[in-house]
Amino acid sequence: MKHSILRKRLHMLIFVCLVPLTILTIYLLSLISHFSERYDFIVKKITMANAHNIDFKEDMDYLMYIIVVNSERAKELVDTERPHVMIQEAREVFQNLYELADTDYGRNMLDRILKSLNTLEDRVDDIEQNVLVSGSYDKNMESLDLNIRVLTDLIQEQIQKYIYYEATNLEVLREGIRADVDAGVRMSLMVFVLILVGALLISQKITTGITEPIRKLCEITRLAGSGDFAVRAQEGSKDELAVLNTSFNQMVEKIGNLVEDIRIEQLNLRATELKLLQAQINPHFLYNTLDAIIWQAEAGQTEQVVMMVSSLSDFFRTTLSKGRDYITVAEEEAHIRSYLQIQQFRYRDILEYKIQIPETLYGYQMLKLTLQPLVENALYHGIKNKRGLGHIVVTGQEEDGKLVFTVRDNGIGMKKDRLCFVRQMIAGEQKAEDSPSGFGLSNVEQRIRLNHGPGYGLTIDSEYKKGTEAKVVIPAVKN
Repeated sequence: MKHSILRKRLHMLIFVCLVPLTILTIYLLSLISHFSERYDFIVKKITMANAHNIDFKEDMDYLMYIIVVNSERAKELVDTERPHVMIQEAREVFQNLYELADTDYGRNMLDRILKSLNTLEDRVDDIEQNVLVSGSYDKNMESLDLNIRVLTDLIQEQIQKYIYYEATNLEVLREGIRADVDAGVRMSLMVFVLILVGALLISQKITTGITEPIRKLCEITRLAGSGDFAVRAQEGSKDELAVLNTSFNQMVEKIGNLVEDIRIEQLNLRATELKLLQAQINPHFLYNTLDAIIWQAEAGQTEQVVMMVSSLSDFFRTTLSKGRDYITVAEEEAHIRSYLQIQQFRYRDILEYKIQIPETLYGYQMLKLTLQPLVENALYHGIKNKRGLGHIVVTGQEEDGKLVFTVRDNGIGMKKDRLCFVRQMIAGEQKAEDSPSGFGLSNVEQRIRLNHGPGYGLTIDSEYKKGTEAKVVIPAVKN
């Protein structure tokens, strides 16, 4: 089908799982990003304030002491405005913090620090002016103790209070993070449970929608295999299983009509065997294939289920061929390709195949089910009886107005006495019922000769432990 309904159902299941998970992931990532930005913001402010908390008082006190007691260095320090540079650096830092503050309390604390720095700068100006005046040493020392050191103590205390305030914000942030994490965990668990329940319900519905019709079809197929051709598979849906049910119903109807025609017209034994071949090939093959599909569906191998159902549908579509006995080489090739694709799903460890039929032969006509029994015989009586990987190669070519098809395998092959017996069955000198492998080969030979004459037919060659080659020769007739 152009648009696989089974695939759409599986995509819906994936959508139901992925969309909530994606939303939840985005929510959690945004939550983490928010807390990370908030945490970095507070740490940045603490780091900026702490840089002046550690050394500002000690450096300023020592610098002003040098100015007071050492007149030679005092002039140098006053000229370079070293104390004012320190104060200005501190003022710029705390002014930036003031602009970054997001609470009134924090801004008030920073405003007090800035005012203290302004006052400190005024006291520094007083000492710098007095230090150059002789006889002011005692006054300057007193000013150093009562103004400078007191102010630096105050500024340090204010900075420490601000750092403590911001550290308290970190604790508040931590508590907020814990609360939001707990909420996120609860939400994640709820979403996960909802996804799990939804996925289970949808997957159960999808699995039931696949396995239940197959189970019913398998049961109906068993009834048809036992001879009840009045059974019909339920139709009505529009998915791949509906195509399979329709093909099955067509097949059963055809088989029932063939059997009824055989009973009414009392055909000869050879014609009866040919018709029974067409009636017996599909049910037995369908049992195993449907069982494999059910097994894969229950195992969750949905892609292989879709591919096997599609291949099986194509296989039966060619098998029925709208009641035609003749189909094109292209249709016959598609038929054996579908068959080999299905079998490779089941025997992937032991089966490889190649189909090398030129497109120039596609327009010729041939009896349907000519090559499929040969391929089936190569698989079941050649490859399966050999240890290790087996290869089946199907080729075709035109020679002197004839179409020549070969089916080669590197299976177990046949011993000389067995090969002689099979050739006698193909020639009709032995009863095909005595050997399961000879029944299909004998019917291929008889159908070709019945429709095209004695100049055409099937030949077989084999060597024990090396493989078998079956060659079919039919007239080259355009469709």
